Amino acid sequence: MRLEKCWFCSSTVYPGHGIQFVRNDAKVFRFCRSKCHKNFKMKRNPRKVKWTKAYRCLHGKDMTQDSTFEFERKRNRPERYDRNVTEQTLKAIPLITKIRHERQKKHITNRQKQGKTKERERDAKELEQDIQMLPKKDAILSTQKTKVVVKVSQQQTEENLMEE
Repeated sequence: MRLEKCWFCSSTVYPGHGIQFVRNDAKVFRFCRSKCHKNFKMKRNPRKVKWTKAYRCLHGKDMTQDSTFEFERKRNRPERYDRNVTEQTLKAIPLITKIRHERQKKHITNRQKQGKTKERERDAKELEQDIQMLPKKDAILSTQKTKVVVKVSQQQTEENLMEE
């Protein structure tokens, strides 16, 4: 079963799905859905359309270079299959996917660090500007109720129980 990639959005096109367009020079374009096909006919650039893989990679939203992507690469030369190699490959697939997911999580957290630092800076600046709107410490202390701790001895409770 050959899984193709959509020319526009780079998602997988399974056999029997999608649309295939063949240009006059015999170049074949495969599309996963009509949305991609229509955008192609409108001559839109996939690198400028925000929901495509090309846009996400270009703008640093997705990981672009990782050694785990080497396994997904399309190879056009035929290979002679060995049972041992196939078995080792099948055992390695879960490990590789686990490594890829960990690296993607790390990439996302690193990407979000910039936004968090900017947000903290904005919050600190807003706090400096509007510090007078906060209640003063003296006002806070006077409004808080003081708690009184009452100690009850063991003997007093036993005497009350005996009287009843």
